[in-house]
Amino acid sequence: MLGPLGHIGSGLKYLATARRQHESDRLTARQLAWPEEHALPRGLSLTWFGTAGFRLAYEGTVVWIDPYVTRLTLGALVRRKAVPASEHAIARWIDRADAVLVGHTHFDHALDVPAIARRTGCKVYGSTSLQRLMGLHGLADHAVVVEPLRRYELGPFRVHFVPSLHSKLQLGLGIPYAGELTCDHVDELTPQAFKCGQVWGIAIEVAGVTLYHQGSCDLIEDAIDVKGVDVLLAGISGRRFTPRYFERIIRAIEPRLIVPTHYDNFFRPLDAPTTFSFNVNLTGFADEVRTTSREIAMHTFEVGVPVVGT
Repeated sequence: MLGPLGHIGSGLKYLATARRQHESDRLTARQLAWPEEHALPRGLSLTWFGTAGFRLAYEGTVVWIDPYVTRLTLGALVRRKAVPASEHAIARWIDRADAVLVGHTHFDHALDVPAIARRTGCKVYGSTSLQRLMGLHGLADHAVVVEPLRRYELGPFRVHFVPSLHSKLQLGLGIPYAGELTCDHVDELTPQAFKCGQVWGIAIEVAGVTLYHQGSCDLIEDAIDVKGVDVLLAGISGRRFTPRYFERIIRAIEPRLIVPTHYDNFFRPLDAPTTFSFNVNLTGFADEVRTTSREIAMHTFEVGVPVVGT
């Protein structure tokens, strides 16, 4: 496990080889592209919307996980500028929502959630920080503060929330924007004000399969209550800050298939060509999984393109 100086060295090495790394990652994404023969259950639709965002649809019910379509700029982050949800982006990308599930309340997971709930009237499920965020927008009654491991029935979807952890992205020493969201007014909602809050892994049962959404690269192994998961939707950014991360989560969940997520540059518009986050190394992720187990399939999604069971 790298120490702080090792992480700095890794970042400097990435900067020196970024173009070559991105070419390798683009090739890996093409090689791992979802094949037609690996079908989902008939009628189940699964779409990746960048970062940790997913749309799931089955039998007329649409559930979103961590939808983030506004895509604030890196400049807004640096300037600590409060950026409201983009109504244009939400109208373009969010067709409908019967429920929204939120793994934690960093801006790239939760910024758009209140606007989506206002537009669609749906309930949102997550932490007390999420409830606080919804209350700032006058939508506290749309928030459901979940109980660990309790099952929630959302039409044909059965979901539960597993206590989890966020990776220590600050050189392995700390979680960025840790703690509870405490703003008193929406004008104070800078990117930095979107505190992490409680972190959840999210288990979803539908159409005879189980999916597990892991939005950040750390975990509480003893809290995980599912094994033999059909699809692990695995955020891979920040994994280098957690000792033996994929070895541990694969042992805990025993997935049959891993779909890597949260490797794209989420400061770019959703409709721009996909590029990669700083030092995320999609190729290295694939090598890590193969080193741990050659029996687990890996496939990537194209942003905004649904995979539909036939």
